[in-house]
Amino acid sequence: MKTVSIDLGGTHCRAAVVDHDGTIVQRTQRLTPVSDPSPLFLADMAREVAEKAGSGVAAEGVVVGVPGIVDHEAERLLLAPNLPASWIPLLNEEWLAHHAGLPVSMANDADLAAVGEATFGAGKDHRDVSYMTISTGIGAGSVVGGRLVRGSRSGSEVGHLIIDRVAAARGEAATVEDHGSGTAIARRAAQYGYAESGSAFADLVRSGDEGAVDIWTEAIESAGLGVVALAWMVLPSMIVIGGGVGRNEDIVQPILARQLKRFGPMGGDGIELATAALGDDAALAGGAAWWVAIGRG
Repeated sequence: MKTVSIDLGGTHCRAAVVDHDGTIVQRTQRLTPVSDPSPLFLADMAREVAEKAGSGVAAEGVVVGVPGIVDHEAERLLLAPNLPASWIPLLNEEWLAHHAGLPVSMANDADLAAVGEATFGAGKDHRDVSYMTISTGIGAGSVVGGRLVRGSRSGSEVGHLIIDRVAAARGEAATVEDHGSGTAIARRAAQYGYAESGSAFADLVRSGDEGAVDIWTEAIESAGLGVVALAWMVLPSMIVIGGGVGRNEDIVQPILARQLKRFGPMGGDGIELATAALGDDAALAGGAAWWVAIGRG
């Protein structure tokens, strides 16, 4: 059987039919219609991608990855700052299943990507895997013995870990995400007069531009404290780094490795760092293993 996976972001929404081995059979993508009064388009995308995959495709369910906190007991989204407030009450498994015509499971997007990388990606040969995305924001998830580490609500939000107590007391930027995300890099770069952003700024770092290197290093060191937190909380044998910033392996991994060696358990011994093998498809692939990872498969 196959799964329909949906990766809902504040800017783009992607849907795919995924085989049991994580292979994407068919996909579709669109801008997230934030002006719509409801998220009914998710059910439409699920049906659309299944139809494109062919009449012989039977899907066992739909997994919807969302950028926010999921209440697994109530089977609904609790908080998602980058989605319209009017959608939040409707983003629940019962409402989505009714409109999609299939069973639905809600997932935090980083948790879903963690399942994908742990099962089919860089961590597939490891028992205990943590995943952290460094992108617009910073999110994380962990899979231990094939099961997602979770409580009644989605957690592992190391991006919100406070790393500057003094700044926090003043109400200023104080978290791993505030200092270590792609948004933080873009903000600092603009403050110092750089017009470049994204991959262009990363190329400046590679070229050895002193100011760009300083901004980048400070940010990735901050993100590295999130990696250190995961290491201490889970003691995984591998931590996989994904996201648009995180996939710049040559200028990210050495900095993260230094932070892990300096501050991690046992100097980071026994914990391998890897770059996400599935790229942007980690969350989509994760849908194929999601039901097993949460104990419902």
